[in-house]
Amino acid sequence: GSRMVPFFLEKGYNITVYDTLYFTKNFLPLDHKNLNVITGDIRDDQKILDCSINHDIFINLACISNDTSFALDEKLSTSINLECFEPMVLAAKKAGIKRFITASTSSVYGVSDKKDVKEDHPLVPLTLYNKYKGLTEPLLIKHLDDDFTGVVFRPATVCGFSPRQRLDLTVNILTNHAYHNNKIIVYGGNQLRPNLHIQDYIEVVDLFINSPAQKINKQVFNVGYQNLTVLEIANKVKKIIEEKNKTNVQIEITESDDNRSYHINSDKIFDHLGYKPKRTVEDAILELIDAFDNNKLANTFDDNIYYNVKRLQEISAK
Repeated sequence: GSRMVPFFLEKGYNITVYDTLYFTKNFLPLDHKNLNVITGDIRDDQKILDCSINHDIFINLACISNDTSFALDEKLSTSINLECFEPMVLAAKKAGIKRFITASTSSVYGVSDKKDVKEDHPLVPLTLYNKYKGLTEPLLIKHLDDDFTGVVFRPATVCGFSPRQRLDLTVNILTNHAYHNNKIIVYGGNQLRPNLHIQDYIEVVDLFINSPAQKINKQVFNVGYQNLTVLEIANKVKKIIEEKNKTNVQIEITESDDNRSYHINSDKIFDHLGYKPKRTVEDAILELIDAFDNNKLANTFDDNIYYNVKRLQEISAK
C-alpha cells in the first residue's frame, strides 16, 4: 500500500486509505490533496459502508499477512482474514462500489509437485492463513453481477523496496542478511517459491482497475514471475552482493519446518489481459541494496516495523 498509493496519486486518482494503521501512517504522502486517510477496522462493516460511498473502486489488501502471523492470535487472524470478509463485500456493494479487487495469495496451493500450478489446481492449504484466503475467494464471486464487478488475484511472494518495508519475505530477508552480515541462513532450500516484484504487483492492480468488466468479472488470476528454490534465490543474492560490495557472503543451510513448495503458472492473465510481469528477483535485490546504501532503511534487524509478527506483538493488536 505505501508504494501503491503514490503510484495511483501520480495517475490522478482520488484515494481513500482505510486502515487500522498498525504500522503507522508515516509512510504515506499525507500532504497530498487527493489523499484521505481514515483510521478504521475492516471488521466494522458499517464504517466500511460509510467510507465507500462516492467511491468507484474497492481494493482489498487488508489481512494479517503471511503464514507465521498466525503464531500471534488465531482469533485475531480468523476475524480479520475470514469472518469479516463477506460483510465487507456486502458493505461495499451496498455503498455503490462498481468494482471490487481482492488480493488472495499463491500460497493457497500449499505443496504441489506439479510443474505448472494453474488457477484450477486443488487448494491444499498448510496454514490457516492460506486456508482462509482460499475460503474468501468464492465469498466475493457469489455476490458479483453486471453492476458489481470483481476479480481475485493470487500474487506470488512479493519482493523489492517499499516505504513501509517488509523484511520478513524470502528475497528481502536474504538480501538484508547478506548485505549487513555477509551471511545467509537458508532454511531447507529446495522449496519452490514464486516471486513477484512489488512494482509489478502494483501495475497488475492498475490493470484490474482499467480492464473491461467482461474480461475480469468473477475471474481468478495467478500473478507471478520467477519460480525459484529458496537456495537459488540465496545464490542470486550472494552473487549480486559479492559483486556490488566486493565481499564474501557465506550461505549456511539448515533444516526447516516450512514445507510450502509450488510452481505457479501465470499464463491465464497473459491470455486474458495480455499481461506479463517484467521485473526480476535481481531487480528487487538491487532496489534493496540501493535502499541500504542510501540509508532509506535503518535498524533493519531491531526495528519491529519491518516484521509483521513482531510489530503486531509489540502493539498487542486485537
